[in-house]
Order: sequence, then C-alpha cells, then structure tokens
Amino acid sequence: MRLGSTARLTVRAVALLAAVMVSACGGPAGDPSVAPTTVAPTTVATAPTGAPTSPTSSVTGVPTPNPGPTAGPSPTPTGSAPLQLPLGGRQIFPAYRVVAYYGTAGNPTLGVLGESSPDGIMTRLRAAGAGFASPGRRVQLAYELIVTVAQAGPGADGKYRKTIDLAKVRQYVDAAKRNKVLVVLDVQPGRSDFLTEVRKLRPFLVEPHVGLALDPEWRMGANQVPGKVIGSVAAAEVNAVSAYVSDLVREHNLPEKIFILHQFRASMITNIGAVQRRPGLAMVQHVDGFGTRSQKDATFRALRRPQQFHIGYKLFYDEDVTIYRPRDVLAFRPTPEYISYQ
Repeated sequence: MRLGSTARLTVRAVALLAAVMVSACGGPAGDPSVAPTTVAPTTVATAPTGAPTSPTSSVTGVPTPNPGPTAGPSPTPTGSAPLQLPLGGRQIFPAYRVVAYYGTAGNPTLGVLGESSPDGIMTRLRAAGAGFASPGRRVQLAYELIVTVAQAGPGADGKYRKTIDLAKVRQYVDAAKRNKVLVVLDVQPGRSDFLTEVRKLRPFLVEPHVGLALDPEWRMGANQVPGKVIGSVAAAEVNAVSAYVSDLVREHNLPEKIFILHQFRASMITNIGAVQRRPGLAMVQHVDGFGTRSQKDATFRALRRPQQFHIGYKLFYDEDVTIYRPRDVLAFRPTPEYISYQ
C-alpha cells in the first residue's frame, strides 16, 4: 500500500509509515492498542516458498473464527440460471481460500501485480497460491488491482487521487474471467470519499467475479496530504459503501463478493465495531503491515476481529524480514482466508 506518484515519494511514504508505526512500548503515540510493524531494508524480491527458514509464527491460541461473518448469497429468482464464481458456486467462504497479487497496471513500484500483464503474471500467481490449499478448501486466485491511486499533488479537482485508465481495468477484468480469477478493485480515495469513487466502478462491480477493497490509509481529511499522514475512515462511510455493493449483488443476482477493509493501525477505522455485515458480501478485515515476524505478529494479535470479519493477511516480498511461507500462515489462529502479496 504505497503512494503512486514517484519512486522517491513512495520511499518517503514508507519511511513515514515506519515512523508512525514503530514503538518499543506497544504502539504509536495516541494508538496504544497496536504494536505495529516497521519498514525493513530493501531486499531482493523473494518468492513466497523460498524464504529463509525461521520458526513458525507465535500467533496462536485464538479460537477458530465463527463462520458467521458471511451473510449468505442473494436468493436466485425462480427460473433464472444463477451466476457462478470463477471456480463454481455462489459463496466464497468457507469453500475457498483466496490468494491475491496486489498492485496496479504497469507500475511495479506499487506491487507485484504491476510487474507483468494480467495474463503474464499468472504463472507466478499460481505458484504463490499453490502452497495455501488445505483440506476442505480450494485456492481461488485473485488480482487485487489499485484502480484509484492516492497522489502527492492535488490534481485538477484538488482531490489528491487519480483513477487509472478504465480500459486497463477492463483488461484485468476480462483476463480474470479467462483465467478463472477474482478481481478485487482497490480504492485509495485521497480527499474524495469512498462512495463517490466506488460509484464510478459500477460497470465492473456488476460482474460476478469482481469485488472491492477500501484502503483507509489513503482516505484523507480536508487538509491532509497522502504520504504525510495515515488516513482513516468512519464506520458510517464503510456502511454506506457496503450497502451500495450489497444492493448491486441483490439487484443483479450475483454470487457473493469479496469486500475488504485494509488496516494496520486501530485508528484507521473509527468505531470499527459499528461496521455492519451485509448480505451477499464476504467482509474481510485485511491486516497489513511489514517488518519482522515478531512485529507482524504483534499487529495481527492487536487488530484481528474474527468475531466480526473474515481475516486477511498481507505478505511483502521486499519489506518483510524473513517472509512467512504458506505453511506458516496456515498455522496462524485464526487462519487467514484471504492472503495477498505485495
């Protein structure tokens, strides 16, 4: 989750993340509930199955999450053929574990997804996902594509964000259909709001394999600039967006959609307990943050809410120190159901 203007600004944004996230005492000032992760020195990209051997995570001892967070898929009108997920069925969890590559079109600085074309990245994505299969769960691959990218400058409308060419979005959506892959459209709204930006994506969200991710880190207030502060979103705004997407699922008789909330700091989602479940949405709390294994474990322990959400987890090829392998992640409790690589 990085700023998309220049490589230099990206480094500065990552340094800022480290400054606000590092604390030997258990969390940044004003947010004592989180023991966050730090930036690691840049390293050569490491394949997920080739990381140096290290003891399995100590993130254990939490009861397996209640499978209740997912509301069931919308009912199918009599006489109509129900639309299916890429690998079949109408409900994502618990049938599948989703493994995604994160990034934006043609920009490797923002994540591994941008290092190749949507078809060209499939060999690497399949290899990354292979280790996450487990009894009773198939691996469903996904592209998590940043479609609204936070910017350092205000732009013509003063909103500090830019939507990528929608023709590029269409390329990913169409390639995903060919390759039986989900697409998750990731929104970094700058000084705009999430619902305004999500409404622009309606032509894609009405397709059965397209979901949504909200990135509060880049949701700025009226006087804030991306990369200089960590943003936040209120539960009420999240609920407005989830209601909009849930209505699309119902109106178009779609299968269940992924709906992701990125988070590496408690203050990024204010009043998170008020975030509502919605029919037709598999709502995922995606725990981000990079650094050493112990730092990532501390963030995971502090933030996870398995009683409310399905749990997601992010792995960083470059910034994580001794990147977790698939078998390590599968040993977490609760076990993440959505894993992304950046």
